[in-house]
Amino acid sequence: MRIVIADDAVLLREGLVRLLTESGHQVVAAVGDGDALVEAVVEHQPDVSIVDVRMPPSHTDEGLRAAVEARRLVPRTPILVLSQYVEVSYADDLLATTGGSGGGIGYLLKDRVAAIDEFLDALRRVAAGGTVLDPEVVGQLFARRRRDDPLSDLTPREREVLALMAEGRSNTAIARALVVSDGAVEKHVRNIFTKLTLPPDTEQHRRVLAVLTYLRN
Repeated sequence: MRIVIADDAVLLREGLVRLLTESGHQVVAAVGDGDALVEAVVEHQPDVSIVDVRMPPSHTDEGLRAAVEARRLVPRTPILVLSQYVEVSYADDLLATTGGSGGGIGYLLKDRVAAIDEFLDALRRVAAGGTVLDPEVVGQLFARRRRDDPLSDLTPREREVLALMAEGRSNTAIARALVVSDGAVEKHVRNIFTKLTLPPDTEQHRRVLAVLTYLRN
């Protein structure tokens, strides 16, 4: 894959460059601020970009805002965000950029990079158009649910399936995690789509809409 990296921490940035290069990928740009990220995405049209949330000058949300701008200028460009902490509002803003247009989105804690195989797998899934969220991010977003919960009609098992969907898992991976058949998972997914009154569309689009409903409540 052709990859852009944006992180102001030089050691982490160079470490990612080395890891990805040794894994057979090409890092087409490695930058340290949001403006440079946007320029690199527009210039190189990478398969995926890895972006830190907090970058200069204020070290608040520059990386996220740059990622949103990059997706505006290059629609559907896949973005994998790395953050030191769970930034709940930032995660929600990033997921809102998916809308109906697709394009891979991921949000992982930086600790996850230490699990190299897991990190590389997440990167591949985002590049392929999937949605990958750190389980800790999912947990904290789940805790913010409003009282008027559109998920209230879901059974406990359907909520489990939806939570695993939010982590970017396929139906087969969900079946393995819950020790049930693929057919059982497919039935639960259909029920989720029906109960959330999601419009008929492609399977991937409906999965994204279901995950967005889950994370925003």
